[in-house]
Amino acid sequence: MHEKKINIAIDGFSSCGKSTMAKDLAKELGYTYIDSGAMYRAVALYAIRKGWITESTMNEKALRKHISEIKITFNSNVNDGQDTYLNGENVENEIRSLKVANGASRVSTLGFVRSALVRQQQEMGKEKGIVMDGRDIGTVVFPEAELKFFITAPPEIRAKRRYDEMKAKGITPPAYEDILANVEERDLRDTTRAESPLRKANDALELDNTHVDIEGQLQWALDMFHRITAKNE
Repeated sequence: MHEKKINIAIDGFSSCGKSTMAKDLAKELGYTYIDSGAMYRAVALYAIRKGWITESTMNEKALRKHISEIKITFNSNVNDGQDTYLNGENVENEIRSLKVANGASRVSTLGFVRSALVRQQQEMGKEKGIVMDGRDIGTVVFPEAELKFFITAPPEIRAKRRYDEMKAKGITPPAYEDILANVEERDLRDTTRAESPLRKANDALELDNTHVDIEGQLQWALDMFHRITAKNE
């Protein structure tokens, strides 16, 4: 492991495997993994519980008033993974539902939500040694990150992966067609929103992992990491 740590930003579309890459890479390097998407999901869950988000409405005024009350942290679990905590409560499983995922995509369009979470994320990265994945990590959160990745795959591939992931976790998934529709809706929302839209940073390394397995994408990321850090030594 290199003594001089860097920050690694991983961006990409929903369900493209960027979180898996980020977790694996952080573990391999001895870095800290931060799931920024889970933070937006936690905000959405908080708002859903309060009744501020329904299928057709969103009470932005109430969420803005109480955004400072939302504290999101991460703790290791017994499975050598990481769980998301909302104000001290483990909400890891609850935030993975399709309903919360859709809510997260909606709250992420709000500038005051993004500002609040970006501040938390940047604070986490001050000491370096962070691997963070999301939609605007390389462009907004860590524009000076020493290594940036952009991960992509067609919507149909990503919807199938999401379906399989939910089944593997013991969650009864919605119909594949519903998941695909959700993926496509989120893609449109993420790439066209006014606040920090999803886009590839100019200096990001792109990977289409349609035909790349988990081990392959990790090896690719490690190769890029060693290439970058070797240049900087």
